[in-house]
Amino acid sequence: MSVDEEIDIMQDKELDEAIQDLLKPTNSLVLFNDEVNSFEHVIYCLRLYCEHSSSQAEQCALIAHSNGKCVIKSGGISELVPIFAALTEKNLTVEIQ
Repeated sequence: MSVDEEIDIMQDKELDEAIQDLLKPTNSLVLFNDEVNSFEHVIYCLRLYCEHSSSQAEQCALIAHSNGKCVIKSGGISELVPIFAALTEKNLTVEIQ
């Protein structure tokens, strides 16, 4: 196999991977504001289950409080369902969209 053929194969693989990434369904996990949970509880849960940094969790909590909702995580449905379940169990109001 020539170097040119190897380069063509590598480019085809890269193109295939890029196309697959674009075709993957992306969903959003949305946190809704409520009058039940404290900021501290929401921030704790976002850090624990969404793996947010402290500042990211604080920003999401403030955005949800101010705007009524905030996208807290994006990804495939199989990634979001366990996080949704954990946050729901902790009494946060979340939805997968």
